[in-house]
Amino acid sequence: MIKKHFFVFLMFLQSINAQLDINIMNLFESESLGSNACYRIPTISMVPNGDLIAIVDERIDSCDDLRKNEDINLVIRRSVDSGRSWLNTKKLIDLPTGESVSDASLIIDSLNKTVFLFFNYMNHNKIKKRYQMMVVSSVDNGITWSDPLDITSQITKANWKDDFMFITSGKGIQTSDGVLLHCLVNLDKGTHVFGSKDFGKTWFLTESPLQNADESKIIELKNKTWMVNSRVNSSGIRHSYISSNMGKSWTTYYESDLIDPGCNAGFIKLNSPENLILLSNINHKSSRENLCLRYSKNEGNSWSDPISIYKGSAAYSSITNLENGEIIILFERDNYSKISLTKLSLKSLLNSL
Repeated sequence: MIKKHFFVFLMFLQSINAQLDINIMNLFESESLGSNACYRIPTISMVPNGDLIAIVDERIDSCDDLRKNEDINLVIRRSVDSGRSWLNTKKLIDLPTGESVSDASLIIDSLNKTVFLFFNYMNHNKIKKRYQMMVVSSVDNGITWSDPLDITSQITKANWKDDFMFITSGKGIQTSDGVLLHCLVNLDKGTHVFGSKDFGKTWFLTESPLQNADESKIIELKNKTWMVNSRVNSSGIRHSYISSNMGKSWTTYYESDLIDPGCNAGFIKLNSPENLILLSNINHKSSRENLCLRYSKNEGNSWSDPISIYKGSAAYSSITNLENGEIIILFERDNYSKISLTKLSLKSLLNSL
């Protein structure tokens, strides 16, 4: 049932760095949940009607991840004015204690105006530490959703059932041919791309793994080549993977300029005249601090200098873009006590360096 919500106008917290004026708005504050709980794992996207939706984990028992936490819900906020104000937080997936969900991610099917929401599910009452991969869809811009569909058997292999595996939080894509693509992490077998060629009716798994990759994001380059940018633990940098044959094989690139401590990041390609690729990640080799934004004008062959977004404690981030040329980054900060949003104009970004 859809309840009427009132707008909540949030105060902006302003910090200034040498390159850009960064305005920060808090969307989710963990102290509202109690002493041990927290909000984590942000994803944000513009949906087909132009609204913004932001979805995060609501971790009740503790801030632990899915394998150790028996009470994680998904909650959502919506903006109908390009992120200037947001409706109240609403429960999206709320199951009985013992059943938990985590790691929300979105794909927007712009051809059919459908929003796909993926999440990982675990029933601690039955089989602990066994992941199930779920998807729901919405044809009314995320107001209502279908019943959850378990796609585990379609995007994993039978001998993986007890592996540490999960769908990456954040965002997947729709290619220029209409194919839906996303990333599945298997810490034992490697990260794989999965997708759908029939707008979500069925799902497939590519065979060739991305070695050493953890949480990953995929984009399509101009020549329909796939590019994945990945968290790689204990390396101090990010890796990129390129496939020109729809995931049958991959070439690995060690991105020595993309410093990273091992953390999920935001990674999107803009449909703009510049064909910009944007990456929001932690610009530190060993510590989760100093969230920065970089861009590439040449399909990821080189990157701009890092533009500081938040110098303090920060972690996971998600990026989306608006029709007016603005860019929005939703990110964790201050030791997971807040999930905050900042909005930048593309013009300011390009003029900042």
